Amino acid sequence: MKVNQDVWQFVRFGLVGLSNTLLSYLLYASCVYMGIHYLAANAVAFILCVLHAWYWSNRYVFRKGDGETRSAWRSLLKTYVAYGFTGLFLASLLLWLFVEQCGLSAYVAQLLGLVITVPLNFILNKFWSFKTTKTV
Repeated sequence: MKVNQDVWQFVRFGLVGLSNTLLSYLLYASCVYMGIHYLAANAVAFILCVLHAWYWSNRYVFRKGDGETRSAWRSLLKTYVAYGFTGLFLASLLLWLFVEQCGLSAYVAQLLGLVITVPLNFILNKFWSFKTTKTV
């Protein structure tokens, strides 16, 4: 059943996301501990963690089927764009909106933002970044 496959794919995407979140924080904290400015540390963590997410999404979440192909470099670039849009731009915009305009706690606002950005990131990755084409 297709719906069941999509649900399990989303669960695998979530597991990759959880591991990516932990890795991101560890990289960020390690860089800050080594004296790297926090903004540079955030950039390093973002660059490496999107690469990590792409690798595991490509191998574990959005696997190619028999007779399917996709460009690894193109999907990598699209993954950076998708994560940049949802993880940096949209998440920041929603955080500002929920905190400054709606008066929500910054803690609640972050969680509420994830409810929007995680499914959107999944959709962008599934149907755009990791889109396959049938080979003849």
